[in-house]
Amino acid sequence: MENPQSSAPKTTTVIDIQMEMPMRDHIVWSLFNTIFLNWCCLGFVAFAYSVKSRDRKMVGDIIGAQTYASTAKCLNTCALVLGLLLTAVSVVLLVIAYTTAYSMILKVMKSGGYH
Repeated sequence: MENPQSSAPKTTTVIDIQMEMPMRDHIVWSLFNTIFLNWCCLGFVAFAYSVKSRDRKMVGDIIGAQTYASTAKCLNTCALVLGLLLTAVSVVLLVIAYTTAYSMILKVMKSGGYH
């Protein structure tokens, strides 16, 4: 006794699904740098490259989109590091200026005024 299904020819169907790698255009990071850490306008330039990357992606030019995205990533990294560094230096200088002014005011008040 044979199995009735074994007499039918077996066919194999292969479906090739190409998974698109999600390409990052870093537009949110660029927007953040443009609004908050826009030292030397690097955030704005990074935002422009991010928009160009998104436009290239929509057209289907993956190579161009990756080029613009990598440039935007580099500019965002520079803007973030430079922004954090300059903000920290500004805060330190401001604290030094305030403490110096405060100590000078205390000296003037202790000496009894201006001479």
